[in-house]
Amino acid sequence: MESAGLWMLAAVAAAMLATGLPSWIVLSGVAGLFAAVGAAIGLFPGALVGALPSRLLGLLESDLLQAMPLYVLMGALIHRLPLADRLFASAAHALRRTGCAMPLAGLGVGVVLAPMSGSVGASIAMLGRIVQPRLERARLPPERAAALVCAASTLGVLVPPSLVLILLGDAMMRAHTEASRLNASITRIVNTQDVFHGALLPGALLVALCALVTLITCRSGRASDTPAPAKHERIEAGIVLAVVLVLLGGVALGRLYAVEAAATGAVALFIYGLATRTLTRTVLEAVLRDTLALTGALFALLVAATFFTLVQRAYGTDRWLAALFTGFDAPPGAVLAVALAAIAACALVLDAFEMIFVVVPLVMPPLLARVPDAPWVAVLTLLILQASFIVPPFGYAVLMTRSRSPSLRSRELARSLAPYVAAQLVVLAAAWAMPQMLWRDSQKETAAPEAPPSEEKAREMLEKQLAEPPT
Repeated sequence: MESAGLWMLAAVAAAMLATGLPSWIVLSGVAGLFAAVGAAIGLFPGALVGALPSRLLGLLESDLLQAMPLYVLMGALIHRLPLADRLFASAAHALRRTGCAMPLAGLGVGVVLAPMSGSVGASIAMLGRIVQPRLERARLPPERAAALVCAASTLGVLVPPSLVLILLGDAMMRAHTEASRLNASITRIVNTQDVFHGALLPGALLVALCALVTLITCRSGRASDTPAPAKHERIEAGIVLAVVLVLLGGVALGRLYAVEAAATGAVALFIYGLATRTLTRTVLEAVLRDTLALTGALFALLVAATFFTLVQRAYGTDRWLAALFTGFDAPPGAVLAVALAAIAACALVLDAFEMIFVVVPLVMPPLLARVPDAPWVAVLTLLILQASFIVPPFGYAVLMTRSRSPSLRSRELARSLAPYVAAQLVVLAAAWAMPQMLWRDSQKETAAPEAPPSEEKAREMLEKQLAEPPT
């Protein structure tokens, strides 16, 4: 029965595909059913469910989760204010000599604003409202415009400090701690900043490749036929862009905490809306409604996923997987490939937040026990998740885009997405083959955990410390 946790994942996938219910309802229902069965046959006491509140309180003490509503508020303000419109118009005007002004501007807006939008769905809604209609009016084929929106909306996932990246970094820190306990080793535990820094170079490479793909496939002389924005609009766009880059760069480089940056960004956007008189009562009501709805959905998912993983651990699935990974007679690279393939398969059904809350806590601890380079594994996992969004026909971004444009044909959209998927695979292959391309904070070798000192060595170290005079 130790493998029951995997059957729980299969049941969740089948129920989500069959019913279309929200993921938190499906996760809670499957967890409750398996908990009742496990308690009925005596595998674990039913009182185990009573440990759920304490686990939730421990999670909510994390400042990263406290930053989540603020990031959602920033995304709602960006979506409802004309900020993105002015940034897009100003960028298109600045790039008018390239012959690919609007597509490149749309890509740039996605890179800058998607990390602050809170989710891929919010980014697609924003870019689909602002960028896609203008691209189609500029005679760009609809499938290429849709492909560009798909790619641009997912770039923010990899560019720090996106909400997905923040939550993945926190999950990797807990998984790495558990892996160190499994190995009984003393090693430096990965933190969120390690994941941020590791994602910088692959993210920059992916952005550059996507820009190259856009320049090659979307070049059109008509794409720059757009009225130039007013001077004051260009000035506003420049100021806002500078503030956004300072905030994102401060968090990515470790100069600002995520909560500080998110709160500062939300206040700055609020002041911008008041100063430009675009934050009306109606807009404010819509912003608060969107923020509460998305925040509630994310926290409901967190509660359901915590319940789900608690039941999985009650069945002993985590210990079973740890023993399976440890006893798997294969090189660490093969173990990593199998785990990433499983994550890619799950990502076709589950979205990024469900993957982070449900799959990562189950798979990562035993995987990191075999492959201890946690920043590298985190970046590869992030690239897998991002690629899953734009792989047709089931990618989350693809489904969202098609729901907004039902007339798009799947084959034409897949053909237009192929160059962006190829760019994603190139970056994934480069990160796999060259772990040294990641920016690391320290020269300490995180991939080789130190063995704990023997009792004799520990006694010698203690006696030496006691013999030293106090300073």
